[in-house]
Amino acid sequence: MRYLLRLGPSFTNLNVRWCHQSVYNSNGTIRKVAVDLGHKKLEISTGRFARFADGAAVVQLGDTSVMVTAVSKTKPSPSQFMPLVVDYRQKAAAAGRIPTNHLRRELGTTDNEILTSRLIDRAIRPLFPAGYFYDTQVLCNLLAVDGVNDPDVLAINGASAALAMSDIPWNGPIGAVRVGLVEGEFLINPTRKEMGSSSLNLILAGAPSSQVVMIEASAENVLQQDFCHAVKVGVKHTQQIIHAIQQLCREKKVTKRTPVKMFSAPGDMVEHARQLSADRIYSVFKDSSHDKISRDDAINKVRLETEEALKVKYPQAELFEVMECFNTVSKDIFRNLVLHEYKRCDGRDLTALRNISCEVDVLKPLHGSALFQRGQTQVLCGVTFDSLESTVKADLITTALSGIKDKNFMLHYEFPPYATNEIGKMGGINRRELGHGALAEKSLRPVIPKDFPFTIRVTAEVLESNGSSSMASACGGSLALMDAGVPISSAVAGVAIGLISKPSPEKPNEIQDYRLLTDILGIEDYLGDMDFKMAGTIKGITALQADVKIPGLPLKLVMEAIQQATVAKKEILAIMNKSIGKPRNTRKENGPVIENVRVPVSRRSRFVGPGGYNLRRLQAQTGVTISQVDEETFSVFAPTPGAMNEAQDFITDVCKDDQEQQLEFGAVYTASIIEIRDIGVMVKLYPNMSAVLLHNSQLDHKRIKHPSALGLEVGQQIQVKYFGRDPTDGRMRLSRKVLQSPAASLVKKLSEKQSISMATGEGQAPGTPS
Repeated sequence: MRYLLRLGPSFTNLNVRWCHQSVYNSNGTIRKVAVDLGHKKLEISTGRFARFADGAAVVQLGDTSVMVTAVSKTKPSPSQFMPLVVDYRQKAAAAGRIPTNHLRRELGTTDNEILTSRLIDRAIRPLFPAGYFYDTQVLCNLLAVDGVNDPDVLAINGASAALAMSDIPWNGPIGAVRVGLVEGEFLINPTRKEMGSSSLNLILAGAPSSQVVMIEASAENVLQQDFCHAVKVGVKHTQQIIHAIQQLCREKKVTKRTPVKMFSAPGDMVEHARQLSADRIYSVFKDSSHDKISRDDAINKVRLETEEALKVKYPQAELFEVMECFNTVSKDIFRNLVLHEYKRCDGRDLTALRNISCEVDVLKPLHGSALFQRGQTQVLCGVTFDSLESTVKADLITTALSGIKDKNFMLHYEFPPYATNEIGKMGGINRRELGHGALAEKSLRPVIPKDFPFTIRVTAEVLESNGSSSMASACGGSLALMDAGVPISSAVAGVAIGLISKPSPEKPNEIQDYRLLTDILGIEDYLGDMDFKMAGTIKGITALQADVKIPGLPLKLVMEAIQQATVAKKEILAIMNKSIGKPRNTRKENGPVIENVRVPVSRRSRFVGPGGYNLRRLQAQTGVTISQVDEETFSVFAPTPGAMNEAQDFITDVCKDDQEQQLEFGAVYTASIIEIRDIGVMVKLYPNMSAVLLHNSQLDHKRIKHPSALGLEVGQQIQVKYFGRDPTDGRMRLSRKVLQSPAASLVKKLSEKQSISMATGEGQAPGTPS
């Protein structure tokens, strides 16, 4: 395939230029730099807004602007990890809209906001120095959104610029771009319209020296070589953003603060802990007969004894230092076992998969179900079909900002506490569950048929977890979809690749030696340097997510990880195909049914009922969903065939009106009045027919305000003429007025008027005796 890269009109090669300027005003210096990326300029500025923050930057692409601020406390936090909080919030005003809730304010956080916040967090967190435990907050404020350029990539670059130009200790900057692939042409930061026809949505954050910090991608079965080339193109362009931010830092003469304390274990305490526990820890990690629970119990036993001994020898030591000493020793032993002995704690080779078992049709009443087991990671997936009315409908602000519209496929990931032998709260959804579910959903979405007549919901419940539950959810979801008879284009499998690396003594940000691990355990993720998750079909890649814990990965290592994941993916697909090789030809007997019901215009008012009463009653009693297709056609969705039968009987009964077939246009019938209303009378032509309104205007030639003016009563029989059905609303047309002679009515009216005049003496000729 020939690869093309769209560039601006003034470019003849891939070299991307940048320029900068400084503007002085009464409030200080406004510094701005422009980076040419493809056919647009990315502008980064600082010094104008939010000057009280430790760092603030505004990033603009087209007419989309994002302001990012960074603030970090100067006093350490009592936590035992880096307390970083990233909040990305969508502002309605930025898109020229007003929130539609009752307060007309932004309330809560949307899924898109949470996922974007996680994206920014994963890009910047690896570059904070080890032991920097100071509360740090990064806030992303959308200033303006043009509906053409997405603000998520701008927010990553804004966070990088704000942190780099602050005095917060941070080993940045980084640069981020989005890469699209349209008809063999790679686009850098494509517009929303271009992304609509792109087979690749790759967001990549790069560090200096062409290293990769974070990857988030969804793809429509993109080939491995195309994906690798997209990564290389993206990294090349991130370097230009990095150079521009570095230039701003040099102009501002940024000096990083010296923290009061960096949390790390004292060297002498670490050595003493090593003497006390190294052999015992090594023997636990070397024993492949352990499972997750027994290994954790054995390590915790050694931990408690070692920490007690350390407290006795170092009574003045803080609790964190005591705990960190043991953590440092156990981490070193675990990593050295992989680096030097090429052994993993469960006895596998570095590229070997865990034992995999698959089962479909686990729960027969469900539309589709599957159980996927990989080692001690177990996921139960179920498929549910519903009507297209049940699609996920994005709020107006999300649609205006990101163009996300209704979607008829969703995957919901659940991680209950018992999956890791813990106790915790149930209910609600946390950011981790949302992120893992979004990744599994991206993995499966490309194989879902576009014209599928139902809304599909896949639930992935993690029953056991020992690493890579999100990729197990993608595998289980693929099996459940095939079991449900969804004609997916190909089976999907996913796997996680881990990394154990050794930094260079001369250059700590460079890797001297490393080992890649296929299908990582939970402990390999926790003590390792990378969680590289990739999913796809036998043909190509559908999703990829790389979480890195070190300052960056060289491109060579990323390419190796993709290749190793591709090999593992094919092995997993071969095992899955033994359980079910292709989608079932038909859906299950208890599956949902969709039928179109034709309701003539003449019956539509009776079918719908007054104010939609009949439709609501039908849906409440049978559980079906009804939507109008055109003037005479209604689509009926039923969750089961039994519900469809009930709905059909209901519809037949509601629309049944046999006597009407005997009515002749223009014929005169005797109707019985059954109800008197202000606007007319309700009459029946036959006892088993529905009542019809005979309006006041059709009762008599003269205007009346109420039927009582004519002496009409309930039970009275009157003569009416039938004029068929109204072609617009289907109502029966009857008239009593046409049966009464207008001349007779006029004579009667004049006679009445003359009688009244004579009784009052009016109208008498002059001179006539009374």
